[in-house]
Amino acid sequence: MEYKVRRSDTTVRGIIVFDSTSTVTLSPTNFHGVPKYEGCCVYIGTPQKKEYFLCAETPSAARAWVSTLHATQLVLQAHKQAVDSLGGNGSSKLGTVATVVAVANATAIEASKEETLRVKDDELHQLLQDIRARDSTIREITDKLQETAEAAETAASAAHAIDEARRFLSSELECLKQDQENQVELSLLRLRESEEKAKLLAEEREHLLKERDSALQEAQMWRFELGKARGNAVILEAAVVRAEEKARVSAADADMRIKEAVSKLDSAAKEKQELLALVDALQSQIQRQEASTKLICEERSELCSSSKHMDMDNDNVDKACLSDTDLIPVAENIVELDDEGVDIRTIGDTEWENPHSSEVSDVREVSTEAEENSLDIPVDSQPVAEDTFQG
Repeated sequence: MEYKVRRSDTTVRGIIVFDSTSTVTLSPTNFHGVPKYEGCCVYIGTPQKKEYFLCAETPSAARAWVSTLHATQLVLQAHKQAVDSLGGNGSSKLGTVATVVAVANATAIEASKEETLRVKDDELHQLLQDIRARDSTIREITDKLQETAEAAETAASAAHAIDEARRFLSSELECLKQDQENQVELSLLRLRESEEKAKLLAEEREHLLKERDSALQEAQMWRFELGKARGNAVILEAAVVRAEEKARVSAADADMRIKEAVSKLDSAAKEKQELLALVDALQSQIQRQEASTKLICEERSELCSSSKHMDMDNDNVDKACLSDTDLIPVAENIVELDDEGVDIRTIGDTEWENPHSSEVSDVREVSTEAEENSLDIPVDSQPVAEDTFQG
């Protein structure tokens, strides 16, 4: 079976090859997807395992195609049987084969005729439905024409009434024309007054435009000044931020210095307590030395007094005794403290008699290395100050 794109084409688009074993049936699938093609599709399955889907114009035409193809399959089957009979038994069964082929052809023709009659019957039914639809349409048109005639009569009566109304309105129109002329004169007067007012308004408008221009210029100037002020404000804000940052830094520095000063003050207080303890120890040592010195002086005075009773003939001995009677100044060490360390100077016995003469001039800081390495105390021969605290 050949198929083309259009009936008028001379070239064949393709060929569908099928035999008596091929499947030919109506397809339940509407591959077009259009509702009018429901039941119009034909499916053909060939021995080459190819499938074809064809679409007829109507369902009856599709059934006619299927019947015709089935008849063709019967003819093909009869021919095949005839060929098989000729190949197997020679010409003995030629009449039988011819009879079978004739029967098959007749069956195909009858099937095609019956299907053609069915198609024609369907077409007649469709034509009858169209005629009925046209009759209903004609009836509707007749009803509409009757309604139109009635409307025309109504329109004629309405036209007569309109003519009477027109006459009445013409008289009214003349009156209105007179009134309109009077109103036109009044409107001309009002127009002249409005023109004068428009001139005044135009002058006022020009004056307002000038004032607006001056106001815009002033606003532009103020905007420029505002921009400058904003710039200055930004600069001042930046300066304030820097000042605040400096204040924070200085406050942090001051806090750190205060902490350092407090720590130094604590260390100084601790050192002062240590030095006071050292001074107390030195004073106790000096008192012990003073007591021992007084004992030695008393022993010497007793020795000198006993030596006076010895033989005065010996001049050397007498001179020695006389020289011993003089008080031997005993050099004692007193510790004076200042801010830098401990000072020791030598004083005589006369100063021991006056306890107020031995005062601590100043206190000096003693380094820790000196305390760790040696027990020596540096000696300072500075003069004694009267305003220092007593030891």
